[in-house]
Amino acid sequence: MKTYDAAVLGATGAVGQKFVQLLEDHPWFRLTEVVGSDRHAGEAYGDAVRWAEGSPLPDGIRDLPLRTDVDGLDAEVVFSALPGGKAGPVERALAARGHRVFTNARDLRMEPDVPLVIAEVNPDHLALVEAQGHAGDGFVVANGNCTAILLSLALKPLADRFGLEACHVVSMQALSGAGYPGVPGLDIVDNVLPFIPEEETKVVAEVPRFFGTIDRGRVTPAPIAVSATCTRVPVLEGHMLAVSAGLRATPSREEICEAFRSFRGEPQRLRLPSAPQTPVVLREEEDRPQPRRDRDAGGGMSVSVGRVRPDPLLGWSFVAAGSNTIRGAAGGSILNAELAAVRGFL
Repeated sequence: MKTYDAAVLGATGAVGQKFVQLLEDHPWFRLTEVVGSDRHAGEAYGDAVRWAEGSPLPDGIRDLPLRTDVDGLDAEVVFSALPGGKAGPVERALAARGHRVFTNARDLRMEPDVPLVIAEVNPDHLALVEAQGHAGDGFVVANGNCTAILLSLALKPLADRFGLEACHVVSMQALSGAGYPGVPGLDIVDNVLPFIPEEETKVVAEVPRFFGTIDRGRVTPAPIAVSATCTRVPVLEGHMLAVSAGLRATPSREEICEAFRSFRGEPQRLRLPSAPQTPVVLREEEDRPQPRRDRDAGGGMSVSVGRVRPDPLLGWSFVAAGSNTIRGAAGGSILNAELAAVRGFL
């Protein structure tokens, strides 16, 4: 596979740092440019960033000059961790100049010509980039909301095997999902916050789109009824989801567990560099999954499921947990870029 020069936008923020960390020694993408805020103009990345990752700042990135604008950006592939509300126009402009943009921002997720992709769930939606029609074949591919990604990946084996009609989810979302510095300590210590602005709306809108079908260059959302209650809990990393699913078929518990165990998607068949060997990990222990113990499954790219049991309202319930910053953010975008490379879009 060809090696592509890559840039990270919003490189000093929480998701931007995760991109930088995950791109270290990537076999296909070589990080050559980092873009941050104007107040750090002229500084080296290592001096400008308040590095918050557990692993050391990669030596090869430390001395990269921090760019403060995207004019004249050379990288073929761009990973965007720009803040919502500011990202859309920048990403569209870069695509128009021929860059391949993989964004974690919310701005363009629901645009009709922008594929909203989870590589194992709806890889064929990548074809929507052909409708963007930019010179030099530039385009934008969007990553989803972190909760919607983990939920949809956990639901995918059931949707494929038994048909999915409805789901209800209560999320217990980690502090890292709020970025850095995150939630004020006096709000979250000894507490659970029962509301995260716009989060439920995103989950309700994105899940049917992930499971939708492409018709004449547009996505028709799947007819799945989705209900969500999203909360913030005092956990550093890893979202946990309590899920109830309504299925068209009436499987047994063992059939559901087997669907989880055996599920593999396109990234596993292609052996993409960031793809976990087992994208959905079934835990049989009565007290698993847990964020602290299961968020690193598959290098942070797997979702773990457990407590599979009958549900008197929708049919079946289970608990899911996964990394919101890796699978639910930077890692998911990098996997989308790997899939795009293999499919010839880069």
